Amino acid sequence: MQIQIGIITISDRASQGVYDDRGGPALKAAAEAYGWNVLAESLVPDEKQDIQRAVREIGGRELPGFGEVMRLESLKLTPNAILSRSLAVVVEKTLVICLPGKPKGAVECLGFVAGAIPHCIEVLQETPTSC
Repeated sequence: MQIQIGIITISDRASQGVYDDRGGPALKAAAEAYGWNVLAESLVPDEKQDIQRAVREIGGRELPGFGEVMRLESLKLTPNAILSRSLAVVVEKTLVICLPGKPKGAVECLGFVAGAIPHCIEVLQETPTSC
């Protein structure tokens, strides 16, 4: 199964050109290293309406295990991980994963859950699986 992804970076300052977005490009490189196809990239301000437009509609159903694992593993690296808004939700038949804003943290958190992503997508796409 070819995994196709989109990357949405949410940042007021980067979207205003105050500084360069480094998180999006770091995630793109990580995703491509997993063999995933990056179909789209977007940079939007941290405004609910802009985020919803970029993702269609945030949150249908939360998959709490993703956020739990990302925070648990991140806590081994930094006590600030407790403040993370990392989570995953299902929008229609699409998995949406919210990652930390810092490039290093985003790539690390993606790595913590990457192994579960292919199976999750198969389930969401109603592909017959062995479980």
